[in-house]
Amino acid sequence: MLQWCCCLLALVACRIDAASPPTVTELQQAGRLEVASTILPADNIVPRQKLRLVLEIATDRWFTGGTRIVVPEVPGLVILQTEQFASNASENRRGQSWVVQRWSLDVYPRRDGEFTIPPVRLRLQVNAGEAGDIEGELTSPPVRFRAQAPVDLQQTGQWVAAPAFSVSQRFDRELADLTVGDAFSRDIVFEASDVMAMMLPDFEVDETTGLAVYPAPPQLEDSSNRGETQARRSQRISYVAEAEGRYILPGGEFAWWDTGTNRLQWLSLPDTEIFVGLGGVADTGTELVLPRMTREQRLKLLGGLILFSGALWLAWWLLPRLPLARFRRELLRVWRLLADLRKPALPARLNPGSTAGE
Repeated sequence: MLQWCCCLLALVACRIDAASPPTVTELQQAGRLEVASTILPADNIVPRQKLRLVLEIATDRWFTGGTRIVVPEVPGLVILQTEQFASNASENRRGQSWVVQRWSLDVYPRRDGEFTIPPVRLRLQVNAGEAGDIEGELTSPPVRFRAQAPVDLQQTGQWVAAPAFSVSQRFDRELADLTVGDAFSRDIVFEASDVMAMMLPDFEVDETTGLAVYPAPPQLEDSSNRGETQARRSQRISYVAEAEGRYILPGGEFAWWDTGTNRLQWLSLPDTEIFVGLGGVADTGTELVLPRMTREQRLKLLGGLILFSGALWLAWWLLPRLPLARFRRELLRVWRLLADLRKPALPARLNPGSTAGE
């Protein structure tokens, strides 16, 4: 009797084991669930540049629930999940249709060095065929990369690494004919793409005797649209004229590493000259100064000047040798013909010698 009971219990246990659904790990081991990770771009990375950590989850069935990502913390890196939804697609793998989820995390290296992003934990739910829906946790493969600032950047101290960057200023009133007691405001605005607002440069405000300065805290704005991030840093500085005189509101120069061309450029905000009680006209300098010319641009400008000078010299050498006398005679003949056509057909007086009309 005891042997029959043991056999029955073993049979029930076997049936329970056979009916238990597989785990997501077992699906991955069976080649029915795949996880990959990639860092983009993979090379020519500088500190403060935006990278994308792409996490790809694929299955030969389909996803039946949302995927949750646990963002890791890595010293020297800022890792953010700015997109709440994955990019879904379908692919043909080994002759079978697969469903693919692609998640993108923003990664910003804050210094030079080698970095390793550890396995990212992914909580997901997929269909397992006859076993129904199963939920579990997987991890992505680790990713390694290196960030290195070129020599040009190492000498600047602070820079913005982005495909687009601009700086501008404006004033809330005309600065001509200022008198003691007048107040005005100056707005400094930095804008860039593919960076965070906290990575935009600070604007240093100097104290000036005779001109009271009241800087407001900077306003930081971050926005994202279809994976493209925009950052804006604005600061308002208020001034009150306390004494007559000539004053200079300093501008500044700001380093920009153009990630589209992998080149260092400079943006300049010009100084602003104002007069208080002196009847002078202020130079607001609100126009944005273009970046400094690169060596390639200077060579192109020099080549253009050389070609223009050569064309002038060629014209000076050829003009005396052209048969201009014949063209000059023809032009003079045409001019005389036109002058004759302008003369009236009849004289002013029909009988010049008569006094009847007088």
